[in-house]
Amino acid sequence: MHEFAKVELVRICRPEDSSKELEIMLGHAEACLRELGLAYRVVALPAGDISFAAQFTYDLEVWIPSQNRYREISSCSDCSTFQARRAGIRYVDGDGKRAYAATLNGSGLPIGRTLVAILEQYQQHDGSVRVPEALVQHLGFRYVMSDGTTN
Repeated sequence: MHEFAKVELVRICRPEDSSKELEIMLGHAEACLRELGLAYRVVALPAGDISFAAQFTYDLEVWIPSQNRYREISSCSDCSTFQARRAGIRYVDGDGKRAYAATLNGSGLPIGRTLVAILEQYQQHDGSVRVPEALVQHLGFRYVMSDGTTN
């Protein structure tokens, strides 16, 4: 599943605030995974694994039992002023001078990968799948039975 639909998260801030803003963005992505009750981990990527536009990247990886491994489900990157310089995104600082902003990018949870993680982590011994509590109010049922019916 290399290609997928997702929501892109973007933050624009002063360069000196980008590290703090990255932690906030990471916290938002983690909150979604915690709310769904999914087992996950956060990995700080080494320099050789991040894109040329980023100065720092976190990957959030969700546990996929059938593969017996964690798989990337979201990513949050601090691109410093790289993207702003290319796009001409500036702000006026406290001294009235124009300066390039820092940009941060993150991906929300892609539907397909999130659904796979829910199906695998919430599958019961009888083949049914328990629905994460955070989704019950939106779906109106608690289980998807092995024959496809809901309960």
